Amino acid sequence: MSIKEPEHVEVRTGQDSTPVRDESSLGVDMLVFGVAAVLAVGFVLVGAVWPEELAERTSTALTWVTNSFGWLFVLTSAAFVLFSAYLALTRYGNIKLGPDDSVPEFSTFSWVSMMFAAGLGAGLLFYGIAEPVSHWSAPPHGLAEPRSEEASLVALRYTYFHWGFNGWAMYAVMGGAMAYFSFRRGLPTLVSATFTPLLGPNASEKPLGRLVDALAIVATLFGTATALGLNGLQLNSGLEYLLDVPKSNGVAVLIIVVVTTLFLVSATSGVEKGINFLANLGMFATIGLFLFFLVVGGSTVLVVSNGIESIGTYIIQVLPMSLQTGVGDEQWMAGWTIFYWAWWVSWAPFVGMFVARISRGRTIREFVLGVVAAPTGFGFLWFAIVGGTGIELQRSGKADIVGALATPELSLFTALDVLPLPLLSSALCVVLIALFFISGADAASVVMATMASRGSLRPPRVVVVVLGVLMGGIACAMLLVGGLTALQQAAVLGSVPFTVVLIGVAYCWIKALREEPRTSGPPVREAERPEVVDA
Repeated sequence: MSIKEPEHVEVRTGQDSTPVRDESSLGVDMLVFGVAAVLAVGFVLVGAVWPEELAERTSTALTWVTNSFGWLFVLTSAAFVLFSAYLALTRYGNIKLGPDDSVPEFSTFSWVSMMFAAGLGAGLLFYGIAEPVSHWSAPPHGLAEPRSEEASLVALRYTYFHWGFNGWAMYAVMGGAMAYFSFRRGLPTLVSATFTPLLGPNASEKPLGRLVDALAIVATLFGTATALGLNGLQLNSGLEYLLDVPKSNGVAVLIIVVVTTLFLVSATSGVEKGINFLANLGMFATIGLFLFFLVVGGSTVLVVSNGIESIGTYIIQVLPMSLQTGVGDEQWMAGWTIFYWAWWVSWAPFVGMFVARISRGRTIREFVLGVVAAPTGFGFLWFAIVGGTGIELQRSGKADIVGALATPELSLFTALDVLPLPLLSSALCVVLIALFFISGADAASVVMATMASRGSLRPPRVVVVVLGVLMGGIACAMLLVGGLTALQQAAVLGSVPFTVVLIGVAYCWIKALREEPRTSGPPVREAERPEVVDA
């Protein structure tokens, strides 16, 4: 592994006029890599040596963050929805993420599948039934009578809210800005490069820029570690159901260790080979599971009807919901909405860089619609059918899902147990969880290594492995410290400083877009050119 000091990176032009950086002089940025690695190693060691103290300190810190910065997460999520809509609906939507003659390198299906796997996949399986049933049994903000028909609609609406436009808008802004500065301006694929309008052309080499990249890695480490922990818990539940594997945090840690090894093998084989294949396979399997719930879930007409009504209500009320601070219901806000917004923020650098890397050649409008609307649309369908089925199974008394909410990773398998072909469907879910586990962590480890390697699209494998191991280590440490609660605390705490960075990214991107000539956009085809009439 060659480690060099920052040098000037030559930018040349590819066959489609896309700026192509000469990466021969790139090496690992030891300041960025070192800061992130030291913090992660320190956290893992503290968790191993003083687990009770770490649990107490993280709980105290979480309470302080929620009380002091809950409003910031709420306003940020709302602002990014409006900002994304502004980009898509104005002239900026015509601007290509790359030169005007660049074209996408992935098919639309593969593009959406990879975004889905990286930013959404496993969460749908973990919370697909647990969250709607939880909100149905205890509606947020006292908006309905618990376990009533109205509570079903409220439960679905708030589930869409937590998995919908707000979160994906954060990804769209982060990823769109990185793609713009990388493919259109020829700058490194780094979060710090988006601060060029403020820090100058060498933003990624300046101390403040390098600090931004270090914060991006730290946020990603904690955000993805939370997801790995959730995946480990749910895989443990699935294996207990299928093979009577004992369910415990220790077994979940062992599962994380095994799967971490698998995703590191995938990560070091190349992002296009590994992630593209796994993402497409996971997408097809998810669609199959969705159709299974739709066909055999029972109460199909009622579930579809409630789904349609709740989707419409969410679309109408998304902005008022986004500005709701939950005064008087702070505990619910901290456990659900603020946790989700913090989790989305912590994933923003990872998913943002990932979607940036696979989105060269698309217009900003196409990018925003693809990133915000496509995954959200599938989320609507998934939670309407899967979550609605879970509510109906509980209401009819066929399954005790409410009783499983104390361990939400069991909820999916509790529902599948009372539907046809329980062993086959549960086995499919275990495989699917593992696929999303591997593909998401695969992408995260490569992305973090890119951040630590001055934006190199071919980061050293040693860095990929080290950061992947640290990600798995944080997940294991938090499971041993306090299980699901500790995982959620880690996601929130890791996201606080990066929230400020994300706001700065949005400001810098719009500042750069305003410098674009008004004629920017795809070249006009000959048939579309207006006739010139001589006077």
